[in-house]
Amino acid sequence: MNDDAAAESQKATPTIIPVDLGDRSYDIVIGRDTIETAGEEIAQRLPGARLAVVTDATVADLHLSTLTKSLDASGIEHVEIVVQPGEGSKSFATLESVIDDLLAARIERADAVLAFGGGVVGDLAGFAAGVVLRGVHLIQVPTTLLAQIDSSVGGKTGINTPRGKNLAGVFHQPDLVLADSGVLDSLPPRIFNAGYAEVAKYAMIRDAEFFDWLENNWRAVAAGWPERDEAIAIACGGKAEIVAEDEREKGQRALLNLGHTFGHALEAATGYSDRLLHGEGVAIGMVLAHEFSFRLGYCSQEEASRVAAHLIDVGLPTRIQDIRGDLPDAAALMRHIAQDKKVKRGKLTFILTRGIGQAFIADDVPGEAAEAFLKEKLDS
Repeated sequence: MNDDAAAESQKATPTIIPVDLGDRSYDIVIGRDTIETAGEEIAQRLPGARLAVVTDATVADLHLSTLTKSLDASGIEHVEIVVQPGEGSKSFATLESVIDDLLAARIERADAVLAFGGGVVGDLAGFAAGVVLRGVHLIQVPTTLLAQIDSSVGGKTGINTPRGKNLAGVFHQPDLVLADSGVLDSLPPRIFNAGYAEVAKYAMIRDAEFFDWLENNWRAVAAGWPERDEAIAIACGGKAEIVAEDEREKGQRALLNLGHTFGHALEAATGYSDRLLHGEGVAIGMVLAHEFSFRLGYCSQEEASRVAAHLIDVGLPTRIQDIRGDLPDAAALMRHIAQDKKVKRGKLTFILTRGIGQAFIADDVPGEAAEAFLKEKLDS
C-alpha cells in the first residue's frame, strides 16, 4: 500500500475507545484528520463552552491554524496560550503564567482548557485546568505518539520540581481525547520512536500477543499505514482498561510504570534535557526492569534479550551507556529512585516481570540489590 492509499484508508470512520469512569467517562477518538473535525466533536460534548487552547510554539507553527479553523467553523469562541517547547515548561513558573492567562481570559467553570501538544503541554495544561477555579473542563488533543497513547489518557497531570519528575500535580480527567494519527507524520524519527517505547510498554505489561504483533508490524506503524491506528487503539484500550480498574493508582494502575522507576532516575540524572527523552528513558528502563527481573529469578534471560532486541530494531536506546555524557554513580541514581512517587513509606516499589506480558508490582525490593544491579550496569 502506498502512502496516499494509506492516508485515504485512514480517513474513514475513526476508532472510538471509551474510558469507563461512570459519570466521568469519556471517549478517545483515533484517526487521521481528527483535528479538522475537532470543533464538531467538542460542540457535541460541551455545547456553549469557550476554550483556552494551550499549546507550544512548535505545534502552533505546524497545526494551530487547522485546529482554530475547525473551532471557528463550529462557532466555538477561543483564545490561544503559547508556551515554550520542551520539558523546561513543566515548571511552577510556566504553570503560574498559564493560570494567569486563563484568568485574564475570564475562563469560567463551564469552559474548557484544550491541551494541544505533546506530553509536556498535556501535563501542564491539564494541571492548570485542574486547579484554576478549582477545576474546569479539559480536552486533550495530543500531537505526539507518546501523548496519544499514554499521557493524554487517564487524568494524570503535573509538573517537575528540582527533586524529581511530575512530583506536583493533580488527577483531572479530560472530557475528550482526540488523537490525530496524521499529525505524527510531522514528527522527527527520534520523537516518534520515543513514543513507540510507550506503545511497546502496553504489550510488555499484559499483552504478549500484541508484542508478537509489534515485532512483525512496527515498520508499518512507523510508516503511518493503517497499522499505526491499530497500534494506537490497542495501546489506548489497554490503558483505558487499567484506568477504569484503578483510576488513582492505588493498585493495578502502577503497572503502567513499567520501566519508569529506572527511567525517571535517568531523566533526573540528565537534567530533564534532550540528552534523554522521556520515552528513551522508559525504553532503557524497561530493558533494565526485565534484566533486573532475571537477576531476581522472575523471568528468563531470553525474554529480557527479546525486549532489548525489539527496541534496538526500532532505533531506541537500551543501555545506560547509550546516554551521551557523564552520569552519576549508582548511589546517586538510587537517591533519585528514593524520591520517586512509587516509593511507599520508604520501601522501593518496582514493576517487575515474569516474562513479556506478565508484569507485576513488587512492593519491597531490597535497595541494596537494586543499587548493586545499577552499579554493574554502569560499569558494563
